[in-house]
Amino acid sequence: MTRSPMRDFLVGLFVLVGLGAIAYLSFSVGGLSYSGPGLKLYALFDQTGGLKARSPVVISGVKVGQVKDISLDPSYRARIEMDLDNRLKLPTDTSASIVTAGILGDRYVSLQVGGEEQILKSGDTMTFTESALILESLIGKFIYGRTGGGAAGNGAGAGSGSGGEDKSGAEQKKGS
Repeated sequence: MTRSPMRDFLVGLFVLVGLGAIAYLSFSVGGLSYSGPGLKLYALFDQTGGLKARSPVVISGVKVGQVKDISLDPSYRARIEMDLDNRLKLPTDTSASIVTAGILGDRYVSLQVGGEEQILKSGDTMTFTESALILESLIGKFIYGRTGGGAAGNGAGAGSGSGGEDKSGAEQKKGS
């Protein structure tokens, strides 16, 4: 069998196109992208509820960016760095909320556009935020809130006191 330069060229081209396709799919499935310098905004939250770096940032259900970094600021609040589309012109009263996709889905940041005339610039911090709702905390408040706060309660099921005196939860624990 003789070597053909044309056949070698076509095989090499086919291999390069295949490697390029694999690289493209790897980056798109992995969520990595480079869109150039974007609008970098920060937001402070009391609770992130499992939000992760590279989580989407959406406005009205449309992805406009992603969470770049999550860190702790000096006041011990979660500081979220968002990398957004640089074509966005967001008013200064735009609010950010951490929400869940479905009941047990992934967390993402939802932006609600405000009505101010001043526009957020790259590097600004959003002042209006709503932290993530933690399902376990909500269930705990519902359960213990309905029964009067557990064992301390409002007297119902808190045990029998002598002479009808009302004992607090801390005093009951000392006596046990």
